[in-house]
Amino acid sequence: MAPFTFTLDFNTLQLQLRHSLFFSKPKLCRVYHPRPSTNIITFSFIQRTQTATKYSSSLEIVTKRAPPASFEPKAGISSTSSSSEVSERVKKKKKKKKNKDKDCPEVKLKNALDMCSKRGDVMGALSLYDSAISEGVKLGQHHYTVLLYLCSSAAVGVVRPAKSGSGARTLNSHVYSNEVPNEGTHFDLDGKAELNSDLNSTEKDEILLVSEDVKRYALQRGFEVYQNMCLDKVQMNEAALTAVARMAMSMGDGDRAFEMVRQMKDLGISPRLRSYGPALFTFCNNGEIDKAFAVEKHMLQHGVYPEEPELEALLRVSVGAGNSDKVYYVLHKLRSIVRKVSPTTSSLIVDWFKSKQASRVGKRKWDERLIREAIENNGGGWHGQGWLGKGKWEAVHTTIGKDGMCKCCQVQLTTIDLDPVETENFAKSVASLAVMREKGSNFQKFQKWLDYSGPFEAVVDAANVGLFGQGRFMPHKINAVANEIRQRLPSKKFPLIILHNKRIKGDKMDEPINRALIDKWNNADALYATPTGSNDDWYWLYAAIKFRCLLVTNDEMRDHLFQLLGNDFFPKWKERHQVRFSFSDTGSPVFHMPPPCSVVIQQESEEGHWHIPIDAELNDESERRWLCITRAKLDVVSKDSSTSKDSKPLQKGECARSATRNASAKESQHQNLVNHKEKKETPQELYKNVRDIFLESVSSDKNNSILSDIEAAELIGGCTIDFQI
Repeated sequence: MAPFTFTLDFNTLQLQLRHSLFFSKPKLCRVYHPRPSTNIITFSFIQRTQTATKYSSSLEIVTKRAPPASFEPKAGISSTSSSSEVSERVKKKKKKKKNKDKDCPEVKLKNALDMCSKRGDVMGALSLYDSAISEGVKLGQHHYTVLLYLCSSAAVGVVRPAKSGSGARTLNSHVYSNEVPNEGTHFDLDGKAELNSDLNSTEKDEILLVSEDVKRYALQRGFEVYQNMCLDKVQMNEAALTAVARMAMSMGDGDRAFEMVRQMKDLGISPRLRSYGPALFTFCNNGEIDKAFAVEKHMLQHGVYPEEPELEALLRVSVGAGNSDKVYYVLHKLRSIVRKVSPTTSSLIVDWFKSKQASRVGKRKWDERLIREAIENNGGGWHGQGWLGKGKWEAVHTTIGKDGMCKCCQVQLTTIDLDPVETENFAKSVASLAVMREKGSNFQKFQKWLDYSGPFEAVVDAANVGLFGQGRFMPHKINAVANEIRQRLPSKKFPLIILHNKRIKGDKMDEPINRALIDKWNNADALYATPTGSNDDWYWLYAAIKFRCLLVTNDEMRDHLFQLLGNDFFPKWKERHQVRFSFSDTGSPVFHMPPPCSVVIQQESEEGHWHIPIDAELNDESERRWLCITRAKLDVVSKDSSTSKDSKPLQKGECARSATRNASAKESQHQNLVNHKEKKETPQELYKNVRDIFLESVSSDKNNSILSDIEAAELIGGCTIDFQI
């Protein structure tokens, strides 16, 4: 008898089984039974035993997932397989398929490349690539991405072991600042076998440093891999194109690196910050200032914002070009984005203020009233009206007192808060996010309650206070904090206590002492119990923003909820309004109020002073080092008065001059300074003396350089002679 096909249609499920059966009288029984809990129907094909029957097929059970059906099993017929047996066979089948996938060449190649990436083994990855090409293995997007990642890392000279080629942003200013190989250098293929020995592991920094031969070879092979990826028409992704941009950077080709970013936009791929890095840093290293700022403009247009490494590179190229407008622009970017600068960035800032160009730019006259208004309108700390004054700058290390006053120039630093418009926008942003995430109209009810019961001068995150220390909820801690902060408020009004309703219920809260506290807060209209299912973080945050008041909490506000708020307003607001707390040995609350001034770059006081905080891990904010940058006074002159790169931290809060005079080498200069201080000349007398020195120098020795004479006059006069022709 010829083989036959048996087909069973069940709703949209079609099960086809082909059996080669040899028997005299086939007798097959079809049994099916639905399993509503899992929507699985099991079909059991049973061959009845007959004396004259021969068959070659064995019992087979096939399980398929199907939509719910209204079928009922036929009466008197039962399944021969239990659900546990079926489940076990399905697991075995999946395991068998998984093992089969592991044997697939593409999967083997993927796993091997991932291990090479994890070890930073670029040579091993390229060897696998060559073998795969020779064996005809089809490479996919992941294969190419890992290969390009490793080749690009080796091309720039530093390989950072990672788990895959799509790893996080690995480039930094250290890599970008390295000298790139010449464009015309070629790799000798005879040395290929010896390249593995040129990999030097630096375990301390978890990086692999590669030799020049490896750099050239990785660059050559990297572009080869990229070309094959294009020929195979494999879909590009951001990681692959960024890797190609890094290879272009290793050649010093910023234009090609920038072209990769433009190509992303054409392909509908959103560039990331790391995508722009190769082009921006290459242009900065090459001194191509216009192209570097063109990259920064492209970033901003597409919603990508630079961080300190990118801004440091832009500042470096601007200082090198002596472009005062660009320096001014980048310093304001550092203020708004970075707030506190790293030691390397602070050294670069000092280099600018030490330069001749910095001493020659600035307005001689300005309207102090307009400057004050601009500072006030900007929220304090900066006016944005350009450089003020002319003459040499002094840059010194200092600290800020607990009263917010600079210990060098005695200028009171300001507190920079959100202006009314920013506060309103920030509150609306928080409210809109809360409404989307809270159930029903819970948050709208809270807003109406605030309008009726407010305003408040402080808000207490009661759960954070009550759980402080031992982890057990202690209502008396909330009471102590509320009473203490109340005494510090101008109105002496109770602060707003935000507490989840589950915290005010239960046997513990029914105790007389705790119930008395709840009643006291309720009678003062100072307690709001957030409803079940609500996140009380939204409530205390919104209330504190709305009323521009203090927020008592130790919550660092770093989780995903606060990440939604971005960096435009939140860091500035948090610094000015969060009050941290602890408890003394006697149980009394101890408050850590906001700092007396904003720890952010304060560019340009009314006198033109600049104060720049340097980032560091500190236990006490009063220990933070700042740069105090002022125009040199007429009666204080020092040729090297700026802070040097190797300046030491301040001792005992004193103002530390970064460069000291060498008395033996500059004895005459020092004597002139002493004589000048004793005379206390008026500005008119000083100008006359400087003019006489200059004219005498020119007439007495015509062979001397005029420039050296001008510099000598500037040194003695303590000013800069600027000829407005």
